[in-house]
Amino acid sequence: MQNFTFKCPTDITFGRGAEEQVGKKIKEYGGTHVFIVYGGGSVVRSGLLARVERTLTEAGIAFTVRGGVQPNPLVSHAREGVREAIAFHADFILAVGGGSVIDTAKAIAHGVANPKTDIWDFWSGRAKLEASTPVAVVLTLAAAGSETSDSAVLTNEEMGIKGGINTPFNRPTLAFLNPELTYTVPQKQLVAGISDILMHTLERYFTDVKEP
Repeated sequence: MQNFTFKCPTDITFGRGAEEQVGKKIKEYGGTHVFIVYGGGSVVRSGLLARVERTLTEAGIAFTVRGGVQPNPLVSHAREGVREAIAFHADFILAVGGGSVIDTAKAIAHGVANPKTDIWDFWSGRAKLEASTPVAVVLTLAAAGSETSDSAVLTNEEMGIKGGINTPFNRPTLAFLNPELTYTVPQKQLVAGISDILMHTLERYFTDVKEP
């Protein structure tokens, strides 16, 4: 494996042990209070979360943690994250996990930067997103590409609606990509991620949208 860094404009750190750079890189980008978001707990059991927390401690960065993100991430969970992150004075949101965790982190980042606007207003088009909070990603599952994309999806369970938004503000500031972290993912999730990659690729070709 050859390690490298690349900016697109997300600043990517790729390779074995990439997650060991989290604290150092966030500090370089001015982060002082990091709000960590994760999912069902595999990052805890694998020891990944503890390693990431250690890098933050070594960099002198304060942090707090919120788990429980589920597939098809819920706007209600993101709203609670917004409230907690604001109370913590978060200036960086860190997703440790896959696409649903990353999309939740993006939503929380938007909410922290716009505390007077409900985040669903951005997804519904009632409000225009013009500012956000930096997001960093430690990826554990190769799938939708949310770690560098301008898109994010949320589910409003009260309304029974799943929607997405595309905006430059959705692009994470930092992404740490260590392929070995995908070893910790259950086989079912791995297969789902492969299917996600295929579907997102094929969608670009099998469409009735005409180029201008």
